[in-house]
Amino acid sequence: MKQSSFIKINPADNVVVCLRPFKKGENINVDDQIITLLQDTPAGHKILLKDVRSGTNIIKYGYPIGHAREDLKQGQWINENNLKTNLAGTLEYTYNPVIDELKIAKENRTFKGYVRENGEVGTRNEIWIVPTVGCVNGIAEQLVNRLKAETNCEGIDDIFAWHHNYGCSQLGDDHENTRKILRDICLHPNAGGILVLSLGCENNQPDAFMEMLGNYDKNRIKLLVTQRVEGDELEEGMKILRQLYAQAKQDQRTDVPISKLRIGLKCGGSDGFSGITANPLVGEFSDWLVTQGGTTILTEVPEMFGAETILMNRCKTPALFNQTVNLINTFKEYFLSQGQPVGENPSPGNKAGGISTLEDKALGCTQKCGHAPVSGVLEYAERLEKNGLNLLSAPGNDLVASTALASSGCQLILFTTGRGTPFGTFVPTMKISTNSGLYQRKPNWIDFNAGILVEGTDMKALVKKFIDKIIAVASGEKAKNEMNGYREISIFKNGVTL
Repeated sequence: MKQSSFIKINPADNVVVCLRPFKKGENINVDDQIITLLQDTPAGHKILLKDVRSGTNIIKYGYPIGHAREDLKQGQWINENNLKTNLAGTLEYTYNPVIDELKIAKENRTFKGYVRENGEVGTRNEIWIVPTVGCVNGIAEQLVNRLKAETNCEGIDDIFAWHHNYGCSQLGDDHENTRKILRDICLHPNAGGILVLSLGCENNQPDAFMEMLGNYDKNRIKLLVTQRVEGDELEEGMKILRQLYAQAKQDQRTDVPISKLRIGLKCGGSDGFSGITANPLVGEFSDWLVTQGGTTILTEVPEMFGAETILMNRCKTPALFNQTVNLINTFKEYFLSQGQPVGENPSPGNKAGGISTLEDKALGCTQKCGHAPVSGVLEYAERLEKNGLNLLSAPGNDLVASTALASSGCQLILFTTGRGTPFGTFVPTMKISTNSGLYQRKPNWIDFNAGILVEGTDMKALVKKFIDKIIAVASGEKAKNEMNGYREISIFKNGVTL
């Protein structure tokens, strides 16, 4: 990408995006037209290229991102105060397939992973304690502390307890979602050993939960029901953990085809640079990995609103198209059932960074999945079955969506951000900055800087470095969230609490 002070993303756009702060009265030359700025305009924000009447669509990325709330002038700063979303309720859609051929060479690359008994591959070899109910979170934490003190994690990557508030006092979908997410964590290949820790009287009954795991490796996954223990449940837990640890520490990394890699695609704290730098970079990687036979998953369904037809028309089959339509409209109905509008997603940080409407956000957000065809559509807490690009039902909330991506089977998550966040879920969560300022301010949070794409760095050259970095992390190099110990889970909740 050529270094400049602004960018017109698509020839059809009637705005440009500032790549640096502009002062009122400065001139820019766009398509041989001199435009004078009418206000000071921050970096990442939009400048209007021609006068428009109230109600006229504002075009960015080649698509409408909303309409003018009032008559607007050439050179005016376009933001949430003068731009209004076009989004409303559910829609009917028509399947108009547009399947791009990805002209990317296969490279036969590998990463060093842990091959499990069922053939799945982990990027980490950790000991996990999974509470079936929040009542035993404290016991789980004490067990983690004891095992760490006793072993110093020698021969394994780490030891964690995945705290949550649920497992009891839930009904219907909430109860099943909790059970499914906890099941998915237990079956995840990044764990070399798992202690399922139960109280005993909870709605998420331990014996039924273990049956839900199916044909699992009984040497790797053990159950302790604390109410059934006579005396000290901590010592009983340590006996089991010592067995799991002794086995897990024997595991070794081996060279594994890159096709075994499953990567989640997520953004949070987005800004006006997200759709210009970090998200397109991740999209290039996604296309590369899919071409190699690997898998990527895009989620955050509310942040697809306004760009959903692009994804729908990339579905390989009419059946996948219909699943995607259901994915979108079901989430819109969820919003409407709660009395909430479907188009009020951008956060204060998003708006400060230059994102004015949900369409503006969505058209940048969906670039994380590149141009590959959609091969699968997953419900919340559903596990991966198909390689290639998948869409997953989950909200935009960073903690909930990242947990859902990892639970579906992703061994690593790519998380683009323009404002910055320290968060990580139960798999490595790499942060990619959209701008160099963030990378320089928060080197302890950010794993890779995509901001240099607007400073003259070539996309192809940066993609190669990005691929190398991801393979290094998949092979054991710690992501920043792991170095900091920032790791947690969050489960989607919709209904009542008893």
